[in-house]
Amino acid sequence: MKRSVQEHPGSGCARRLGADGVREGGAVVRREDVATRRLVPCLALALVCGCAAVPAKAQSVRSLVHSGNDEYTEGKYTDAEVNYRKALEKEAELVQGHFNLGNALHKQGKQEEAVRQYEQAINRAVDAETKANGYYNIGNSFLSQQKYQEAIQSYVEGLKLKPDDADAKYNLSYALDMLKQQEQQQKQQQQNKDKNQQNQDNKNQQQDQQQQQQKQDQPPPKQQPQPSPQQPQRQMSQEQAERILDVLKNSERDIQKKLRVRQAVRPRGDKDW
Repeated sequence: MKRSVQEHPGSGCARRLGADGVREGGAVVRREDVATRRLVPCLALALVCGCAAVPAKAQSVRSLVHSGNDEYTEGKYTDAEVNYRKALEKEAELVQGHFNLGNALHKQGKQEEAVRQYEQAINRAVDAETKANGYYNIGNSFLSQQKYQEAIQSYVEGLKLKPDDADAKYNLSYALDMLKQQEQQQKQQQQNKDKNQQNQDNKNQQQDQQQQQQKQDQPPPKQQPQPSPQQPQRQMSQEQAERILDVLKNSERDIQKKLRVRQAVRPRGDKDW
């Protein structure tokens, strides 16, 4: 949406950054447009300008912010970051310094740091529009990280303060659509994961059943004959040995006696004539 730059009341000067812009309290900010309405980027750049005489310290801070803005406009985001940080070292409560530092960090892809700087600006801002612009930029930083839930919450907070912000409404609608798609993808991925796990479990179960069946089909192993236990050899006592010897001697005497008897008796033959 095109927004015209307005002068800061009472300052006597305003710096034009583009054809579109909104007022941020005591400074002019802008949001750049893109070729399509798919996403409205978060480049609300706060400028500090002053034409009256100011103390040397304040002038130094403003000079650093102006230099940072020039470098930012030229696409020198790293140099712009350096000047914004120098300004904040001198004046830590400078809302525009935190806000613009967040923009420079965002341009460099340092989204988490950018969000912290926008939060610093919101905490120090006194007007609702500055806070709303901060929430808008935080929402876009989350959106670029595909953190859709956080982006939605930020846009909602900004719209509470600035209900007529058409860009915030558009980006909120976009974030809601992307969140829905993300949840559907996550659901599908979980279903695929569960299906793959179920298939793996079934495969493992089948393998276990096959192994168990193979074990059942195998013949039982042959039993090796167990050697019979050897009977312990009984020791013969001396008394037993002598008794056996006596028996043998007696038997021998009986045999000899019988042989002598047989030799003395001659068998009968035929009669003599």
